[in-house]
Amino acid sequence: MSRKDPAAGRFAAIQITRLVGVACVALGITIATDRLLPGLPGWVGYILIANGLLDVFVIPPILIRKWRTPK
Repeated sequence: MSRKDPAAGRFAAIQITRLVGVACVALGITIATDRLLPGLPGWVGYILIANGLLDVFVIPPILIRKWRTPK
């Protein structure tokens, strides 16, 4: 029986958070510029952009600090 390293799962969670953030920013830009789903109001795209930027720049450092190995 093998044990998984918890750091591998945490690393994957951080990277997936960043990837989802980039996808939200891209989707938000396409919605805000009326290139995708033109019936939606522009503010929906701006909310997605803000959410994506938080997912890329704010959430990963918080997770890294939370999961840091104690010294």
